[in-house]
Amino acid sequence: MRKLIASLALGLAVLGFAGGSMAQDAAASAPAATAAAAEAAPAPAAAAAPAAAEAASAPAAAAPVPNKGDVAWMLVATLLVIMMTVPGLALFYGGLVRSKNILSVLMQVLVTFSLIVVLWALYGYSLAFTEGNSFVGGLDRLFLKGVFDPAKGEFAMGATFSKGVVIPELLFAAFQATFAGITCCLIVGAFAERIKFSAVLLFSALWFTFSYAPIAHMVWYWMGPDAYTGKEVVDAMNAKAGLIWQWGALDFAGGTVVHINAAVAGLVGAFMVGKRVGYGKEAMAPHSLPLTMVGASLLWVGWFGFNAGSALEAGNSAVLAFMNTFTATAAAVLAWSLGETMMRGKASMLGAASGAVAGLVAITPACGNVGLMGAIVIGFVAGFACLWGVHSLKRILGADDSLDVFGVHGVGGIVGALLTGVFNTQDLGGPGLVTDWVTATVGSNGIGAQVWIQLKGVLLTIVWSAVVAAVSFKVVDLVIGLRVAEEDEREGLDISSHGETAYSK
Repeated sequence: MRKLIASLALGLAVLGFAGGSMAQDAAASAPAATAAAAEAAPAPAAAAAPAAAEAASAPAAAAPVPNKGDVAWMLVATLLVIMMTVPGLALFYGGLVRSKNILSVLMQVLVTFSLIVVLWALYGYSLAFTEGNSFVGGLDRLFLKGVFDPAKGEFAMGATFSKGVVIPELLFAAFQATFAGITCCLIVGAFAERIKFSAVLLFSALWFTFSYAPIAHMVWYWMGPDAYTGKEVVDAMNAKAGLIWQWGALDFAGGTVVHINAAVAGLVGAFMVGKRVGYGKEAMAPHSLPLTMVGASLLWVGWFGFNAGSALEAGNSAVLAFMNTFTATAAAVLAWSLGETMMRGKASMLGAASGAVAGLVAITPACGNVGLMGAIVIGFVAGFACLWGVHSLKRILGADDSLDVFGVHGVGGIVGALLTGVFNTQDLGGPGLVTDWVTATVGSNGIGAQVWIQLKGVLLTIVWSAVVAAVSFKVVDLVIGLRVAEEDEREGLDISSHGETAYSK
């Protein structure tokens, strides 16, 4: 493990050094909005101006007013993502564990989500979505300072992806809080059924602070379209963005920030927490596949808020993300079921539900960045790839990843991120990307060049998350310990950690 951590740290340093000089004028399409983006950069001094007297008497330009349709859609999208986590993810995970541990998993999801939402409001939003450096934001929005003035009843406005179109920054902060919360909750599935409840919470706080917030900043933070007022400010505006955004990586709704980030942390945790007592010798089958099916269904419905909401407007981009999420998920269900049939002669309900999640994961970075047929291909590829991930790759790695967090979210996230680079091009029916934010010109990068950019973003996320996770787990182990006692694990965490049972005997 020491050699692994050292290698990962070295890789992180190399990637960071290489990426620092590779900022591009091409802007990545990502769900980022920021307080700074709400304020357009001042007009260049060389711009033609009326006479001083006329300028003095001219009325000030009215501040942009949010569209009620955009606000209503983003409120609904935020609620949908909350539903993804509680109850969606909680029930999906709860059905997959043994009956003696279901309440422990439900508690870990519910309380972790609540913890991260509070930390997000205190400092996480500021670290992720304010101007700082290429790796992390500053403290301008500490305690959500400045997003709302209760005395005046005034809201600060945040940028979308269209010039002159804004939404209340507080609404954007709420939407992004749900992303942070579900990301940390995804991790708990990798070491379910044997970790201390207090260890989950302490780890989540550390990892959220030092991995989630910086990765979110690197991928999604930029100055917003209104800041690009002329060619002469482009380089300065790009330099203020997050590192991976500067590279030009495309991540519409969180392939790197959410899924790869969480999956790598979960895999590290599975290694460091250790295998469950009796793993490989005793039956550890899911205790309630109906609950898992209900959870997967809630995830699918909620994911429309996750993906289509990341457009930040109720417009064409949201519609594209919505339909791509729909079809890619269906394609992944079919692919996983077909793969299982070829492997063992039968398709399972658990496999179909897992295929749905695999498709949702893979289309997340691509949903607003690829065309309709590209989305279906991504879904099919992800279904087969994640089936391999939870069977063959899991055996190769040798970790007890209890609920296949890495096999689904890691493999699916990587597949989706890389194929985004393939199917974004207009030559393959994709929407392309904005190559010039001053004029909002849309074009396409070469497939090879964009895939390389996507790969760099994936590698940096893997290295960063792994290093932070390893250090965080070690700190937790030294402070309070990671695992429950063996007798408590055999009794079940519902009783030993929470003093209650889910089912009467």
